[in-house]
Amino acid sequence: MSIFALQSPAGGFLDENLKHFNKIFDDWCVQFNNYEDASIIADSLKHRKSVEIVEITPLSYPKYFFPNLQGNIYTTRQIENKIICIVEPFMGSNFRIAVCDLKTKYVKQMPTRYKNILSVEGAFANFVD
Repeated sequence: MSIFALQSPAGGFLDENLKHFNKIFDDWCVQFNNYEDASIIADSLKHRKSVEIVEITPLSYPKYFFPNLQGNIYTTRQIENKIICIVEPFMGSNFRIAVCDLKTKYVKQMPTRYKNILSVEGAFANFVD
């Protein structure tokens, strides 16, 4: 299931009062169940060009809901209330598997480091927490 949000091209999400941008996506940001509703509200704003409609899907949840998760996120999948990701914490570093809990917002990086994306894919596909 996707949700839609109003985001500034400079970063940050519009709050529920449609006045200020929050740096990170949280419960105070305005959310929509479909693109059409988001478009109606966006078009009603005085400065429409300063707002983009962003679709947030389970595959992009880590980027928006887990600001503690740093680095490049390559692949995600959901297992119950957790998002499992392949992460490269910084350019050129070893890959890791991160477990993001949707209820607690806690991010746990697994201790194993993988030299390349091929070596982590097998562990990712068979991952059980």
